[in-house]
Amino acid sequence: MRLGGEAIRRAFLDMRSRYGPQSWWPAETRLEVLVGAVLTQGTRWRNVELAISRLRAADVMSLDGLMALPLDCLAELIRPSGYFNVKARRLANLCKFIQQRNGEAGLEALDTPALRRALLSVNGIGPETADDILLYAFERPVFVVDNYTRRLFRRLGWIVGDEPYDDLRGAVELAVGGDTALFNELHALVVFHGKHVCRPNPRCQGCCLASRCPGRGDGRNSLSSGRT
Repeated sequence: MRLGGEAIRRAFLDMRSRYGPQSWWPAETRLEVLVGAVLTQGTRWRNVELAISRLRAADVMSLDGLMALPLDCLAELIRPSGYFNVKARRLANLCKFIQQRNGEAGLEALDTPALRRALLSVNGIGPETADDILLYAFERPVFVVDNYTRRLFRRLGWIVGDEPYDDLRGAVELAVGGDTALFNELHALVVFHGKHVCRPNPRCQGCCLASRCPGRGDGRNSLSSGRT
């Protein structure tokens, strides 16, 4: 890996100048961030918004409300997010975990490494979902690695693309330092850039990073969008 803090910050500034602030995570409450982090696994955010709207309309967007729902009812409400039966079980696991840890306040009291370990102990919560929760729900200085990140960083020549998740996350954090606000906005900008420009078949013409991208025009080895 060749991850330099200056190069990452320069790419960040170029994307922010082109796309503007992303203002992530779009949610009304911390619990919605937690729920959304599970629902966004393997699907588009628009589908998550539809599922969350259904939960709000059913007046169950609270820890007690979600836990009171039978699994089949919860699954039906979140149907737009896809894999709804699996995600219903994962949400139930997460809600039970939050309750057992004395609610959001109990989780907030944990330091970042302890909170990450605790989240990863929940069935259905993998590294990316845990880091979404850490960064966006609890404002901890962690970087979220997803397939948009791997594709962009590979094309920029910074990584091979198959590095272990924690190795890549740690390298970015080491290069940039513990800047929560930067990690928040950088991840959001990478996702936007990956969706609209640095796609599996990239749209390199006019790309704000093209001048220093050795992989411009490279549509090979595209990565899937699965996540946990």
